[in-house]
Amino acid sequence: MAAVLCVGLATLDVTQRVDAFPAPGEKVRSLHAALSPGGPAANAARAVAALGGKSSLLTALGADALGEFVRASLDPVQVTAVPGTTPVSMVVVRDADGERTVVSRNASVPVTAPDLSGLLAAADVVLLDGHHDGLAIPVSQQAKAMGLPVVLDAGSWKPVLDHLLPLVDVAACSSGFERSEAEVHSYGVPLVIRTHGAKPVTWSRNGSSGEVPVPAVEVKDTNGAGDVWHGAYAYALASGEDPVAAIGFASEAAAVRVGAVEDWVERLARWQDSRSGSRSC
Repeated sequence: MAAVLCVGLATLDVTQRVDAFPAPGEKVRSLHAALSPGGPAANAARAVAALGGKSSLLTALGADALGEFVRASLDPVQVTAVPGTTPVSMVVVRDADGERTVVSRNASVPVTAPDLSGLLAAADVVLLDGHHDGLAIPVSQQAKAMGLPVVLDAGSWKPVLDHLLPLVDVAACSSGFERSEAEVHSYGVPLVIRTHGAKPVTWSRNGSSGEVPVPAVEVKDTNGAGDVWHGAYAYALASGEDPVAAIGFASEAAAVRVGAVEDWVERLARWQDSRSGSRSC
């Protein structure tokens, strides 16, 4: 079974669907409200589990009702949580096109990594989201020493990336990531990928470059789509897929996510089963 260790942020998401985003000072009635676990690493870990992989998450959570809710809601992901706070994200999704806006606190308390030997020994691939420096740096250092592939979800520039990028094998960047492909390669990253929403995904490696088209889909909810992309990509690598070929699989999985309004995890699992009648990539 393909095993992925996801390292980074887990949040409690409060999501409201609306007809239109409110103007400043305006109150609007929501069409639907939901509580769910969120955060780049946590969503990626849920995607890995839905696709049939062995999914582990290293994060920080508070020892309170919020943290317990997040931990319980992540099942069957194997959660290792160091003491910290449980960030809360307020997500508003526009019903007509699935566009979303997010207000979040993210990781704000320094954390210390536990013994990592067991987590890394059980992993085929490590996926980082750049949050929780105290976890990301020692994990990437030890993974590199062990020869484990390290994938970075590069959504936005963070100071810790100066230390992480030299340890990364694949940097999968969002369209808004503030560094160019050449700048990312200059840190020693072999493969740089950039997603562009509904436009083709671009990649560069060893002087070669290319693009991979993404599936056309009716967009219903974009929240967490990038997280699912990264989780699916890491799962494909852990399953033995070529790093460039894995881009197409990740984009197909993300398309399943944006086409779902509720329970995207179950929908992703059904999609994976329907592809081949098994959980294999």
